[in-house]
Amino acid sequence: MAGFFTGLKWAPTKSVFGILPMILGSLWVTAGALILGAPVGVLCAVFLAEFAPPRVADAARVSVQMLAAIPSVVFGFIGLLFVVPFVREHIGGPGFSVLASSIVLGIMILPTVVSISLDAIESLPRSYKEGAMALGATRWQTVSMVILPSARSGILAATILGMGRALGETMAVIMVAGNSLKIPSGLLSPVRTLTSGIALEMGYAEGLHRQALFAMGIVLMALILALNLVASAVSRGRSR
Repeated sequence: MAGFFTGLKWAPTKSVFGILPMILGSLWVTAGALILGAPVGVLCAVFLAEFAPPRVADAARVSVQMLAAIPSVVFGFIGLLFVVPFVREHIGGPGFSVLASSIVLGIMILPTVVSISLDAIESLPRSYKEGAMALGATRWQTVSMVILPSARSGILAATILGMGRALGETMAVIMVAGNSLKIPSGLLSPVRTLTSGIALEMGYAEGLHRQALFAMGIVLMALILALNLVASAVSRGRSR
């Protein structure tokens, strides 16, 4: 059992099932997506709520909603056509990599992060903003010192949901990650995630191989639960 979680080799034809490279690959890609997507999503929400003209904000809301409706395979196809060649030609490596996957997933989680963060900001009482402005705070000071701290729980919830979306994404990652069964040595290394491994092999797996894929699904659920619990603990710690 321990070899299943810590093994470095995945060879179903030889009854060798080590999923550590896929666990680490999933965490790398998810972390990259959050680093790229979460700050951009929060900044977009702040801009739409506090700085954008009403017409621009309304148009942007519609665009964000449309972005959420795009199938993941379309994101994967766009990543295959544009992101992978860009990474290969301008940054290095084979193109199919942790970085390419993180960029695509970072874009995919934007609708979730923007929408929920925007709702959290707009749900704050107007007295928060008016009180800060009355005390002489600038708009940026009001945003950074009053609005963002007050909406912290909603922003963290948006980040958690975005994290779950990134960790559970399958099709787009299959198309741009490279699906290498080795532990990634850097951002430019190919990678295979847990979801990719299940999707690629479930169609022909049988016996012990099929059981191992179901076990990978349980591990994925446990990872999502663990990350959510960690994020909730961090949120409670900051609110004290």
